[in-house]
This record gives sequence, structure tokens and C-alpha cells, in this order.
Amino acid sequence: MKDPRIILTGIWIALMLTYLLGDVLRIFAGHFEPGKIDGVEATKWMWLGMAAIMLVPIVMILLTLIIPFPAVRIVCIVVALLLFVFNIFGLPYKGAYDNFLIVVGLLFNLLTVWIALKWTVE
Repeated sequence: MKDPRIILTGIWIALMLTYLLGDVLRIFAGHFEPGKIDGVEATKWMWLGMAAIMLVPIVMILLTLIIPFPAVRIVCIVVALLLFVFNIFGLPYKGAYDNFLIVVGLLFNLLTVWIALKWTVE
């Protein structure tokens, strides 16, 4: 297998872009109301929480490249599983495109876990 660290970094990038694509398509499809989340006026803390969640794959790109083995393996598995569970509770969304992208994101999470579990030596 090629360097698992680089493969995992690529998967985190793909996951981040998948999340971003879903957000962009949601805007263009009209499946959102500005300033609201599920029809509820969003607070600054809700926006901060969403920013933190969306930042996770970006932070994981950096951590995957700098955390020493085997700690990076454990971090990737734990974070990917947490994102998997978080996104499962988000289903279903209004648009078929969004449900499709969430499933793709879930597959990226499972692939991350699988690659990390296979990673035994550096």
C-alpha cells in the first residue's frame, strides 16, 4: 500500500469537499432559509457549532500529516466514526442530491477507518 498518511489526507480532503458541495447545492436548490436552521432562527452559538463541525475535516488534514504513528491511526478512526454517527442522525435531507452526498461522506468515513485499521507500520 502507498503511504497511508497521504491516502488518509486525500480522503479527509474529499470529505471536506463533499460537505462543501452539499452546502453549495443546498443554497442553489433553495433548501434553506437565510439565518435559519430547520426553520428556527439560528443563534451565534449554533453558527459557531456548525463552523466547528465543518472545521473537523480541515483540522484532520493537518493532523494526519503531523501526528506521529500510531496516535494518528487512532485519531483518524475515532474522528471518522464520530462523523459517521453525526451524519447518520442527519438523514434524511430534503434533496436527493443531499442524501446522496451524505452517503458518499459516510463511505469516506468508512474508508478512513478501513485504511487506518490496515495501517500497521510506518
